[in-house]
Amino acid sequence: MTHVSERSGAGSSPTGAGGDRQPWTGGAGRQARKRSVSYADAGVSIDAGDRAVELLKSKVRQTRRPEVLGDLGGFAGLFRLDTKKYKSPILASSTDGVGTKLVIAQQMDIHDTVGIDLVAMVVDDLVACGAEPLFLLDYIATGEVVPDKVAEIGAGIADGCRYAGCALLGGETAEHPGVLRPDEYDISATGVGVVEEADILSPERVEVGDVVIAMRSSGLHSNGYSLVRHVLLGAARMRLDIVIDDFGRQRTLGEELLTPTKIYAKDCLKLIAEAEVRALSHITGGGIPGNLVRVLPEHVDAVVNRSTWKPQPIFDLIQSKGRIDDQDMESTFNMGVGMFAIVSAEDADRALATLTGRGVEAWQAGEIIEGTGNVQMVGQHTRG
Repeated sequence: MTHVSERSGAGSSPTGAGGDRQPWTGGAGRQARKRSVSYADAGVSIDAGDRAVELLKSKVRQTRRPEVLGDLGGFAGLFRLDTKKYKSPILASSTDGVGTKLVIAQQMDIHDTVGIDLVAMVVDDLVACGAEPLFLLDYIATGEVVPDKVAEIGAGIADGCRYAGCALLGGETAEHPGVLRPDEYDISATGVGVVEEADILSPERVEVGDVVIAMRSSGLHSNGYSLVRHVLLGAARMRLDIVIDDFGRQRTLGEELLTPTKIYAKDCLKLIAEAEVRALSHITGGGIPGNLVRVLPEHVDAVVNRSTWKPQPIFDLIQSKGRIDDQDMESTFNMGVGMFAIVSAEDADRALATLTGRGVEAWQAGEIIEGTGNVQMVGQHTRG
């Protein structure tokens, strides 16, 4: 983050008579009141925001790339694009948030993981077109700037950027008293990446006979939390601190719900370098059918066999407690798959070996057949 919104300073000085810049004197020409009203009286602390930025600086510097110019604190982040690396570089951009998963973080008073979720939602959309994420800008809005809390959020964002290999170039922290509660916040980010024009992944590359490879999610990721909260915390009246045996490792419900989203960016870039990747599909809101269909041309279908994997226990818990039908589950949640890669049949084994070598749990989940641009979900998930 580069600065705090509505920062005061020398830059706000007006131009005085004769063109000389003069210090701002709000009480000039009239008798000063006995007690003036400050920005702090309105609920905004510039000093708290500055302290939060100071706490974050070391974390942000860990995300630095050679192309970054300058340091934190400027009005804009600067990034030198090495155009000599590309014949025809195309910039890709993506913006996103974390959604109501933030409510769980605020209820548990755990704030160092949602930043990873934020980065994942942005960079894995960028890599879906084949782009390397270059840098990210974040935005944090809160009812009250508590430096340690903002630093925790920002540290998670910085960690996510390191995992993705992109620079945290800057951002904004805004204090909104009277709009947000003191303990309430929302976060969003925008990322920029680059891809060679000839290497852009698109539906036009997908062919009959290609193989669909699934990459396991870390859990719910960052979608469907309004339904999760309605079912588990509302209708079922479950507590976040209850230990769920099926989760293993004495994990509580709250810990499971705050599991950070898996970041696939570096893994997918390596996969693109090692195998003939036709398309990548980031599984977010809309689930597998709603996202995989976005990378299919009109003359093919993707057949995905559910029997090739077992979703994590959290999905069974949500479905059983909410009595949710299979179609609604699949149109809301990732059901255990965070990313799909469509690769040529000849490179399927190489692709799986590449992902396995990087510690990504991956498997062949289906194939591309002649069709009309639809996703066919067949078979049944393994249960128990």
